[in-house]
Amino acid sequence: MKTFYSCILFILIMANSNAQSNPFQLMKDHDALQVKDLDTSAKFYGEVLGLEEIPNGGLPDHIRWFQLGDKVQIHLIESEYVPEINKGVHMSLSTNKLNELMDFLISENIDFENWPGEPNTTNTRPDGVKQIYLQDPDGYWIEINDGSL
Repeated sequence: MKTFYSCILFILIMANSNAQSNPFQLMKDHDALQVKDLDTSAKFYGEVLGLEEIPNGGLPDHIRWFQLGDKVQIHLIESEYVPEINKGVHMSLSTNKLNELMDFLISENIDFENWPGEPNTTNTRPDGVKQIYLQDPDGYWIEINDGSL
């Protein structure tokens, strides 16, 4: 009986711990990127990454929205200002088709690299996830990996 109560206590502690780690149940909605040429960037996100363009909620024409398979969005906003680019500051996408994506990028002469900067190859993180990095037309870094959440 003591084991039963210990199990119940453990479950309650874990449930409370999970609730405290995200008490407002926050989930990713979108990332917004300022871009110099909206059409060029839209072509990259739509044709290279294959993201679906969706209605922009009635916003002006200098803003276009794209959606990933999990309904998270990327908002492209045409602007004269594009922030300083740093590989350490990047968005990350995941796919179970990383090898197919790399083959596609190579066939389209689209540059990508691993974290150390070696072209057209992956590296493997300590947790076993393979990753590549590429840049969009404005130089934003994008990690694409084969991890699963």
